[in-house]
Amino acid sequence: MPNVQDPVKIRNIAIIAHVDHGKTTLVDGLLKQSQTFRDNQAEMSQELIMDSGDQERERGITITAKVTAVQYGDYRINIIDTPGHADFSGEVERTLNMADGCLLIVDAQEGPMPQTKFVLSKALAAELRPIVVINKIDKPGSRISDVEDELADLFLELAVHEDQLHYPVYYAVGREGKAWKDLTARAQDAGDLTEIFEAIINEVPAPSIELDKPFQMLVTALAWDSFKGKYAVGRITRGQVKPGDQVCVCKKDGSISKARVDKVYMSHGLSKFEVARGVAGDIVQLTGIAEVQIGETLADADKPEALAVIEVEAPTLKVYLGPNTSPFKGREGDFTTSRQIGERLNKELETNVGLRVEDAGIGYEVSGRGELHLSVLIETMRREGYEFEVGRPQIVTKKEKGQTLEPIEELLVEVPAEHVGAVQMELGQRKATLKEQFAGPKGITRLVYELPTRALLGIRNTLMTSTRGTVIMNSLMIGYEPLGDELKQLRNGVLIAFENGITTPYALQNAEARGDIFVGPAEHVYAGQVIGLSSRGEDMEINVCKAKHLTNMRSSSSDGVVQLTPPTTLSLEQCLDFIENDELLEVTPKTLRLRKRELDPNKRKRKK
Repeated sequence: MPNVQDPVKIRNIAIIAHVDHGKTTLVDGLLKQSQTFRDNQAEMSQELIMDSGDQERERGITITAKVTAVQYGDYRINIIDTPGHADFSGEVERTLNMADGCLLIVDAQEGPMPQTKFVLSKALAAELRPIVVINKIDKPGSRISDVEDELADLFLELAVHEDQLHYPVYYAVGREGKAWKDLTARAQDAGDLTEIFEAIINEVPAPSIELDKPFQMLVTALAWDSFKGKYAVGRITRGQVKPGDQVCVCKKDGSISKARVDKVYMSHGLSKFEVARGVAGDIVQLTGIAEVQIGETLADADKPEALAVIEVEAPTLKVYLGPNTSPFKGREGDFTTSRQIGERLNKELETNVGLRVEDAGIGYEVSGRGELHLSVLIETMRREGYEFEVGRPQIVTKKEKGQTLEPIEELLVEVPAEHVGAVQMELGQRKATLKEQFAGPKGITRLVYELPTRALLGIRNTLMTSTRGTVIMNSLMIGYEPLGDELKQLRNGVLIAFENGITTPYALQNAEARGDIFVGPAEHVYAGQVIGLSSRGEDMEINVCKAKHLTNMRSSSSDGVVQLTPPTTLSLEQCLDFIENDELLEVTPKTLRLRKRELDPNKRKRKK
């Protein structure tokens, strides 16, 4: 097992990048080429080894930051794999303080993107030593020299001091596990990741340590298993810790409680191993401390000094999340009460630092960093057997000097030239300001907009339709501005089920003439349920449970087989984009149903 006693031989590095630029794939290569796994282990043939969650594998993105470690010669390298999506930037903020350097991965074709800018600004503010890796240089559209110039401009904009402008650059094909110091070397040798390992050892400084001082550690992550319970994960700031040591937990509210360390563990690949002690500068996992949260400090019992709490950017979106109130409540879920939902949300707060939860009557107001952040939580709860209803996402405003401010986003849109007009028309309706427009490679146009966060709600589905699925969008919150005028509803009205019952092919055939249908034949529906999108601007009630009456007058054509268009099935994110303020999304482990907030048609009419 690795040498854990000499802090000089420790390197702590964070892997940061925009989504899909190849961070996790590069970590795969580092794990495999450091002989972390035996040749016959299953991990040697796996991809995206660090993306362990079901949703991470399904969506192809990293959602939670992971800490692993490899042994390279005499050196122990702790690697922090961070998410690349802006919605999970809270994960980046809480883990960067464990590192002394960072590998900034940039796609050789796309170049620096919005999240590249965000994560690099956080890393440079934390004074991490950057190493740049231009990845995917084998792409047909790679433009390496342009990307180098764009990176130089980005560093010039974000650098805290002059030393940060001098950074080494490497070139890689991450999925092949190859990297080179310069492009001429690529033609001369087959390549592996030795250059990256050497760069980490030579460029990233050893952690600055105070071994003889009292123990102190900021908890930046929590893990759990059924064997040892809760693991407090963090980097030891000073001193050392051994099993059996008495420590103090310095709480966020200023109170102090005592605990005893049971075991000290360190990471190696995907597993962990027990050690006799952890020293300053290394990342450890401590058991036996049940009452500790992320952002709190573990300190020596005789000198309980708290470290600064991790500052995480404020949420920008909120949704109402409460117990299901539809006529079908309790049919499909295992956990349906307000108390059960509240307990689950409080448990989520322990590890999800970007989340906020407040009471809102029988339900809760859940605030997060974006639609994806909230939808991942909703999908996780759904898979665990929870049944609940969700309201339309709303922006989180803040008051400053008597003024209400709303979050503003920078939106980068990449689209083929023939669809630029459709994009500009849609964003113009949403009061977005075009800041920049330039031609990219292979007939792609890049558009940079500034717009309120609320104008982004529902835009992805609309642009996907109008550009035939070719648009690529990335956004990043850049600040706050005074709250603007209300945006008008851009979506058509909806088709609403008139009565409780089971849908019939005959009734659905008639409904198809009124718009796009979301339900198929022989499905249970209830009065007030949204069963389609109307072709007109106003809502329309429609009976989709009506059966065809038999008559004595028959013809071969009238009794033919009914041919229905397959119903439109909306994903969870599409449902959240779709609903308006007077609508709710019913979420169960088996079904997603759209409905009106007020099910009674007479009461609905009176409220208008």
